[in-house]
Amino acid sequence: MTEERKVSDSIVETVHLIRPNHMNAAGRLFGGMLMQWLDEVAGLVAKRHTRSNVITASVDNLRFIHGAYDGEMVVIIGKATYVGNTSMEVRVDTYVENLKDGMRHPINRAYFTMVALDENDRPKRVPRLILETEAEKGEWEAAEKRRQMRMQRKAEGF
Repeated sequence: MTEERKVSDSIVETVHLIRPNHMNAAGRLFGGMLMQWLDEVAGLVAKRHTRSNVITASVDNLRFIHGAYDGEMVVIIGKATYVGNTSMEVRVDTYVENLKDGMRHPINRAYFTMVALDENDRPKRVPRLILETEAEKGEWEAAEKRRQMRMQRKAEGF
């Protein structure tokens, strides 16, 4: 029997309060700090989906939309968008949450390719992904296009 899981089974949400030690010289959240948080969320999503160890194979479309500043609350949400044989794509969205009204404003989006590992650190089969909504189906289709672009870039040496 083929293992399968819903997108909702592995969603991860984390919250970080930006502190002075998270800042860069320009007074904004250091991009490297945010990248660490994003990678952790992507890894947790993949671990939940695969129920195994995982590694990050690549990061696509890491797009900084807006900065974040000292004292702001950053919310990071990750979810599975696509699965292949031994790898899966995880979308990670980052928001600044307004403390007064609770509104979230997007500041970053990234797509991670994660590879599932067996007990010998060899790639292993990833459970199938159950798509329940039109939005999830749309994400899958977009992920297939990104996968094709990744394969093309790899073939061309990029």
